Amino acid sequence: MKFAKGDRVVVVDATTKGVVVKTDGTRVLITEENGFDLYFDEKQLVKVVHDQFEMSKYSDINNALLQQKINTSETGRRKAPKKRNKETLVPPMEVDLHIQHLVKNHQRMSNFDMLNLQLDTAKYKLEFAIRKRIPRLVFIHGVGEGVLRSELGYLLAKYPVKISEASYQKYGMGATEVYILQNKNK
Repeated sequence: MKFAKGDRVVVVDATTKGVVVKTDGTRVLITEENGFDLYFDEKQLVKVVHDQFEMSKYSDINNALLQQKINTSETGRRKAPKKRNKETLVPPMEVDLHIQHLVKNHQRMSNFDMLNLQLDTAKYKLEFAIRKRIPRLVFIHGVGEGVLRSELGYLLAKYPVKISEASYQKYGMGATEVYILQNKNK
């Protein structure tokens, strides 16, 4: 696409907008909104017509026009309260399977022994939660090489549970959330 001096442009895959100052071959010099002159390849730029430029104002969340539109749309309209699932109201039972939380000294244990202890603990806690009708558990297993996580998956497949990733914000990548599917007939 050929650009002429004075054309409004935006940079593809960036928030930079500006006006074309000059072109030389495939390079285009633009002056961006803050007054800086920057060179770009023609392939990196898209020409913007006036209507599109006006619409792009709404992409900035701090823009005064957008804030005004949000404020006027919220007044006079009351939001319905969110309905929460009963199971999400009850905090989950957390089970930390890190070996240092299970035994005082694990230095003389083999990897096999540590893994078996962690899996036995997970099985015991899961069966306890099923007996006591605790709807959710979070197994904190850590990231590591993923051996404990995969073995935990095999163990959980034998029970009436639904498995998902635990909250990334709270636990990071190293936790699995388990929802126990209760039998309604009991």
